Amino acid sequence: MARGEHKTVRVKTGDTVIVSASPIPGNERSVVEVLDNLTRQGANVIYNKVLDIHASGHAQQEELKMMFGLTKPTYFVPIHGEHHMLIAHNKLANAVNVAEGNAFALDNGTVLEFNSAGQAKRLDTKVPAGYVYVDGLGVGDVGEVVLRDRQVMSQDGMFVIIVSLDRKTSKLINQPDIISRGFIYMKGNEDIIREVKHEVRKICENKGPEKASEPNYAYLRQVIRDQVGEYLFHKTNRRPMVLPVVIEV
Repeated sequence: MARGEHKTVRVKTGDTVIVSASPIPGNERSVVEVLDNLTRQGANVIYNKVLDIHASGHAQQEELKMMFGLTKPTYFVPIHGEHHMLIAHNKLANAVNVAEGNAFALDNGTVLEFNSAGQAKRLDTKVPAGYVYVDGLGVGDVGEVVLRDRQVMSQDGMFVIIVSLDRKTSKLINQPDIISRGFIYMKGNEDIIREVKHEVRKICENKGPEKASEPNYAYLRQVIRDQVGEYLFHKTNRRPMVLPVVIEV
């Protein structure tokens, strides 16, 4: 209705719209967007900051007691709410018709097992119950490290350093190549680029013969990453993701 996409209902100037629910944490932006769209259509919008009209979607105690009376459960496991809310719900169940010890307040991942006799027992084992990230066609294949890398790149960008070394001598063949994305505009920061290239040349020349034959040049890449990262932070007060690439020719 706020976007004007409802099949039968149209909001017009002079209409009064009552939003009786309060925004939950994290949902404020979406709620404000709805309020804005309604007012743009000329509606008079009444919401919780204008008038105390909040209508809870949760049952009251007497309604919960009625459900206990209708269902008469032997065991009770509330599954929604914070832990202190689950405990309060369990106490209400015990006060009505659920025996002490038959109401369980479980954390995510806790296992409650029922045997063949219908008896319930809380197990010490846990099952995975964390967030599952959906990324494109992949489900659960994106971990915290990948998300942290994306966050770093979205905030400070990335800085790629490509180094070409002689396969036999491990010496630098030509000038390092620099690629900057989301960090600095290379045409306007020639001084920084020139200093980084000079720093990388020094690192390659001083890496020492004992590191020349190291597989994949892991030590060299680490030194470049650390020293160039510190230099860029000193110059810009930002920490882009520094990605050294070493190519043997």
